[in-house]
Amino acid sequence: MVAKLVNHNKLVYSDGSILETKIWKVPKSEKYSKGYKYSLVYIKNGKRVVGYDNAEGKGDHKHYYAHEEPYIFINLDQLIRDFMADIEKLKGA
Repeated sequence: MVAKLVNHNKLVYSDGSILETKIWKVPKSEKYSKGYKYSLVYIKNGKRVVGYDNAEGKGDHKHYYAHEEPYIFINLDQLIRDFMADIEKLKGA
């Protein structure tokens, strides 16, 4: 099975910030134990301020400005909820 794109959304807000999500279904493996490869990012003023991904060699992790920490992937719904919650915290909502 080849990677299959199952989600790609890109929103550009009136202030110029960008929210983009990409999720691929991939064969389960040591690298992708849940069967998904993903990249979710929120960009403001041309810089990534929130990002979640599971890039090869790093596993599941998230970025908040320059800080990076592990992320525990449970399922896609929780991934999206956690990502959006971090953006809302950033915006002060």
